Amino acid sequence: MEKIVIIINGVGGAGKDTICDLAAKHYKVKNISAITPIKDIAQNYGWNGEKDARSRKFLSDLKRAFIDYNDLPTKYLYGQYREFLESKNEILFVHIREKEEIEKFKKLVDIRCKTLLINRQNIDVEKWGNASDDEVKNYKYDLYFENNSSLSEIEQKLVSFLSSLLIVELD
Repeated sequence: MEKIVIIINGVGGAGKDTICDLAAKHYKVKNISAITPIKDIAQNYGWNGEKDARSRKFLSDLKRAFIDYNDLPTKYLYGQYREFLESKNEILFVHIREKEEIEKFKKLVDIRCKTLLINRQNIDVEKWGNASDDEVKNYKYDLYFENNSSLSEIEQKLVSFLSSLLIVELD
């Protein structure tokens, strides 16, 4: 089976982590996020893991500072991507919020790479007051997945969806 990189996005609460967890029940998955090294730094200096608007803005601003300073998020993702290539994993889910960061990472990937937006109806907050979260839908994704059914229905739809992506046509 061919490996694939899926850059996954969606507003807070859309179910990105749930989708990745469900995929991991059926495929060999590696799940990484551009915010991971930023969260590690923030936790060392007082952030306690909150997901409220203030914390989300703090993380977004800190991420922007590191992007501008030394491109830490992309360097981290690229290192994780290189490990994925050497692994037995089939799918690499990459969580990236900002459209310019998505484009930057896509240029580094030399295998099949798709962008995926997870949509979900009735999300309480779609605007968090920070550039990372609020601009998620202002990108033209390759693929869209609706996360509006029961967990078991979503799992069935997801397996079918991913199977179609992983099929490699032979000449």
